[in-house]
Amino acid sequence: MGKTIVGLEVTEESVRAAEISLGRKPQLVAYGEVPLPPEAARDSEVLDSGAVAVALRQLWTGAKFRSKDAVLGVASRRILVREYTTQAMRPDLLREALPYQVQDLLPVPASQAVLDFFPLSQDGDQVSGLLVAAVSENIEQIISTLAKVKVRAQAVDLAAFGLARVTAPLASPEETVATVSIGDHTTQVVISRGGVPLFVRLLPIDVATAATRRHNAEAIEPELELAAVAAGNGAGTGLTVPSRTRGSIRAATPPGVSDLAARLRSTLAFFGSRAASAPLSRVFVTGAGAAVEGILPALGAAIDTPMTIVSVGDVISMSTPPPAGEVALNLVGTVGIALGEAGK
Repeated sequence: MGKTIVGLEVTEESVRAAEISLGRKPQLVAYGEVPLPPEAARDSEVLDSGAVAVALRQLWTGAKFRSKDAVLGVASRRILVREYTTQAMRPDLLREALPYQVQDLLPVPASQAVLDFFPLSQDGDQVSGLLVAAVSENIEQIISTLAKVKVRAQAVDLAAFGLARVTAPLASPEETVATVSIGDHTTQVVISRGGVPLFVRLLPIDVATAATRRHNAEAIEPELELAAVAAGNGAGTGLTVPSRTRGSIRAATPPGVSDLAARLRSTLAFFGSRAASAPLSRVFVTGAGAAVEGILPALGAAIDTPMTIVSVGDVISMSTPPPAGEVALNLVGTVGIALGEAGK
């Protein structure tokens, strides 16, 4: 087997990773997920470095990852992602100028932030794109935790960019699509065209996934949505949901479902209201929250655009037994993170 790279995510509930082969046709060769004890981490933030290091060691050993090189995907609610326009200049000069230009936009001093700028278009001497800012202490804490188990962070990537990347082959290059990853506590929304992210929003909403119920020591109830995926038969199928789901939404929906549907609807409407925005052709939905009872009917009733549920088997071939249940949904984003390094 040739060289591989590992995409890695640290969430409040677990550490999760996917190892893919590098080359023209990447394959998923190994994957794993290890639960974290309460208060060990938040989304992309390490609170108990020792506990997270123990879980990472178990993850690498249990999944039998060959590589110690990882791409870290971050999706903290404290990460700032916004559209930004600045003077066109060489990338190295822009990196030097950016901290001074965006200081007033940041929640912390620029010296305490990790900044990145993703250019999208240029009009004369002005370049527009997405500004990404994260608290440097949080990133450094994860990287130092990785070092404890001899895992090398080759790059840090915004998890939403990985989502845009991994779902790009599912649409034509001309289509404008939204990819929605419903996590345990954060839902990521990225609107893209041809795999290029145009708009990103992180929605801090708690969803009663199986992982959060385990974390809270609650009884695990059977998931009614995505039964085929939960049985391990959904990988590579791409279940399509009509834009308006027939039947009424249950009155007693799980916590967060109604809020998620309303905020996702307003997010997509905000993007569509802008003069330069192309209409969305479809919405890809993934993440463990997509398997929570009530989520799909709520989204189908709130969103006019057709939705397609995406499992990891839809986005990459595998040389390992396919994952099932929520893992198959969560790994979509994790694979997307790894693919950023694989494409270099």
